[in-house]
Amino acid sequence: MKYNPGIHHRRSIRLQGYDYSRAGLYFVTICTRDRLCLFGKIQNGKMILNDAGTMIERQWQELINHFEKNKLHEFIVMPNHFHGIIEFPVGVPLVGTQNVFGGTPNVSAGTRDVPAGTRDVPQTTGQPQGIAPTVGNVVGAFKSLSTNEYIRNVKKNDWQPFNKKLWQRNFYEHIVRDHGSYRQIAEYIQTNPLQWQEDKYYE
Repeated sequence: MKYNPGIHHRRSIRLQGYDYSRAGLYFVTICTRDRLCLFGKIQNGKMILNDAGTMIERQWQELINHFEKNKLHEFIVMPNHFHGIIEFPVGVPLVGTQNVFGGTPNVSAGTRDVPAGTRDVPQTTGQPQGIAPTVGNVVGAFKSLSTNEYIRNVKKNDWQPFNKKLWQRNFYEHIVRDHGSYRQIAEYIQTNPLQWQEDKYYE
């Protein structure tokens, strides 16, 4: 399935008055800065993760340790971007997110990225306890945690450096409105490696 503009939106294109912490499913896409292919390669229609890609996959899976009421659905690490579906239940308190977020909660970027070779991203307190996390909070935590670990491996294991920021400032999001939409997006995620050379993010 080729890139479908109907299921991709810049994060700045929001539904007016929509509560982004309400229950539901959200499809997110996060790209590396300058579309650098840092996480592996596509070979014979399959994504072959390098050590950095394996780290990105693990950091995503470990988000449930910080957001215990959220569920992770289909996801994939691509050479220069990431796709995933996050589920938010009703009335979720912010669980276990102290000292996770970099920067101010609920800002557009959701995190502060720093150049490779510099000190780690400062870890500051997230939102007050009892406030439900938003999509921006979850993505921000993922970006911050993965950036920190990537920087450590640039220093210790000579991973490929990045240009000032590991991730682009914004991300793409889409509200999964019904089962049909979910199936379409899940298929897009699962078949993304097969369509790599036709992908919008191919560089």
